[in-house]
Amino acid sequence: MNWQPVCQLDDLIDNAGVCAKLNQLQIALFKFIVQGEAQYFATGNWDPIGEANVMSRGILGSVQDELVVASPLYKQHYSLTSGKCLEDDSRSIPVYPVRLVGEQLEIQA
Repeated sequence: MNWQPVCQLDDLIDNAGVCAKLNQLQIALFKFIVQGEAQYFATGNWDPIGEANVMSRGILGSVQDELVVASPLYKQHYSLTSGKCLEDDSRSIPVYPVRLVGEQLEIQA
């Protein structure tokens, strides 16, 4: 897996997600402000329960100190670090490592 640029930092919105297409794959990118500091996450955009590409429209939050995105369809919570669904252990979304190179966000996919 190689590092690939996906967007500039000013393309992202505080505490929200955006969708990017990378090699036919839809990626949900999140800029999460936690205790005044920006953290960046990348997951698959496909909601395995709602069966639609909507995770970038999810709601960011935390459940028992786990940073999560809640599906906008049925509100299941997915860990932003592991992709695991907190309500259903048999479901998960892919997560991708992210890094900043100057003002550009890159993911490893």
